[in-house]
Amino acid sequence: MTNGNGATPEAAPPPQLNVLAQYTKDLSFENPNAPASLGPQAQQPAINIQINVNANNVGENEYEVSLLVEGKAENAGKVLFSFDLTYAGVFRIVNVPQENLHPMIMIECPRLLFPFAREIIATSVRDGGFPPLMLDPVDFVGLYRQNIARQAAAAEAAQIKPS
Repeated sequence: MTNGNGATPEAAPPPQLNVLAQYTKDLSFENPNAPASLGPQAQQPAINIQINVNANNVGENEYEVSLLVEGKAENAGKVLFSFDLTYAGVFRIVNVPQENLHPMIMIECPRLLFPFAREIIATSVRDGGFPPLMLDPVDFVGLYRQNIARQAAAAEAAQIKPS
């Protein structure tokens, strides 16, 4: 017996991703040259942003995913401001095939955390005396692929290394 779309009633339960908690784990903002850095600047500052994702299993089907965002704005060799944010969440993931679990943790979970981290950074930069820094959306699929390729290259290099 099937239902209207051809699936049997005993079909597997649907995948679930639940956000159990989200929180600022670490936040640092530095404005080392204030008040001089707050004046008009002759040119736009160079802004460098680094984003990484870490994950840990914290219980059965539960994972803590941390989004690490570091940034620095420099102008004429002087640091205008820098920040370091670790924004994390605990996610419950069930009914997901094993081969899809790692991508879900490393792509979908940070994608859910990013808007909140973006707002914290914008507010911190604004409260530091600068216009809010609105981070561009992040391609977490691309970031995931880069990390997998980097890990594969490192593993290959380790195997080729002469003894």
